[in-house]
Amino acid sequence: MLTERYFASITGPPLTNNTAIAKDVGIYEHILHPSHSTAGTFKKSSAPRHCLAVSDAHVFSAQHEKSTVHVYSREKGNQEATVTFQERIRSIALQGDVLVLGTDQGRIIVWETCTGRQVTTPACHVQAVTCIASTPYHLITGSDDSNILVWQLPRLLERDTTIEHEPEQTLSNHRAAITSLAVSQSINRDTNICVSASKDKSCIIWNYQTGMALRTLLLPTSPMNLCLDPCARAFYASTDDGSMFAVELFAEKSLIGAQSAEASSTAVQVLSPFGSVTQETGPASSLGLSYDGTLLLSGHPNGQILRWDLSTKAVATEIANLNAIVSNILFTSPISTSRDTQPVSIVKPFLGSRSYNFTAQLESDQADETHFAKMLNSKGFSQDALEQAIISLQQPQPQASAAGDDELRKEIESLREINNELNALQKKTLQRYIEAKSAQK
Repeated sequence: MLTERYFASITGPPLTNNTAIAKDVGIYEHILHPSHSTAGTFKKSSAPRHCLAVSDAHVFSAQHEKSTVHVYSREKGNQEATVTFQERIRSIALQGDVLVLGTDQGRIIVWETCTGRQVTTPACHVQAVTCIASTPYHLITGSDDSNILVWQLPRLLERDTTIEHEPEQTLSNHRAAITSLAVSQSINRDTNICVSASKDKSCIIWNYQTGMALRTLLLPTSPMNLCLDPCARAFYASTDDGSMFAVELFAEKSLIGAQSAEASSTAVQVLSPFGSVTQETGPASSLGLSYDGTLLLSGHPNGQILRWDLSTKAVATEIANLNAIVSNILFTSPISTSRDTQPVSIVKPFLGSRSYNFTAQLESDQADETHFAKMLNSKGFSQDALEQAIISLQQPQPQASAAGDDELRKEIESLREINNELNALQKKTLQRYIEAKSAQK
């Protein structure tokens, strides 16, 4: 069975004097399957919403109302570095070895953690960047100024310093601050969708590459957090009154796509939540969706982490209590990605140009796979073995040389003479035996 893990961060002081919870712990690594348990903890961190990112080797945590990011080593379980920037950090997102940070002044900072290269954009947002969503090719940033900007990640990482860093698209249908973003990982231009939530009590489904609003959804109260299904079949939202909503995109009446019966300009009212929490628990301050999209976890201001079974829509059950505001829940993939190298440690960012040094650990054998290993890992006969057999059959057989034929002929003649002598000796011995038998009679 695959082991599914998630990271949860807290912000603010402890709510009660609970001695069962370790002090100074700000980030928890939990195992969800096969049984819920705590796999590790990281101390001295207070990460607000949208300020936690996790890679295979490190945990990045931007600190509340500060311009610093704490970096933790997952292997060693300790704090590896503290990185300070020039502006307060309001949101972060990780894409491969690139950490993207949104600042309080509306800028985007791109930090290449394996080399230390840093790229800073102008203040394209008028107010703070509150949330960031990323794909391997794009960044989507939401702000308190109600705008959403779409950036090309390769262009931001371009080494040509003369290139101006401008967003590719500006999505400006919202009328209040953006609270959350969720984006699909599809590489198809027609299915690249992004969902945004705003304090104007609406969620909008976008084709972020074309800048087109595919559908506007109206909720009773302001949505605060979003989660998108891994296959982009639905999204889940929590609102500030404690309600939990599930919106299916391709139900009997599809909201988007060719099967949609209504125009994209038609707004849809979403009125029926699939669940809600008590006033004591408080509205969800963070959401996390499992790898297969069947379980939804919600973190709350009273420290609870609730588990929602999306297949049955049963009442939520508490799986942990962190005794502080649960600000972030992030799932990690249970399937490890194949990489030839793994950075040993992060390189702190620097401004200006200089030479880049990349120090990494080899994660796999760099030598070519042996012929025996290929045959062992193939089903039946490997392609290489079949090709070699066909080539050997097509090649003409080598002809024996004339000298070799003479030696073989001489050898055959000598063996034939020896055989004739043995036959003559056998015949003579048999004749003497017959004569001896006759004399006895």
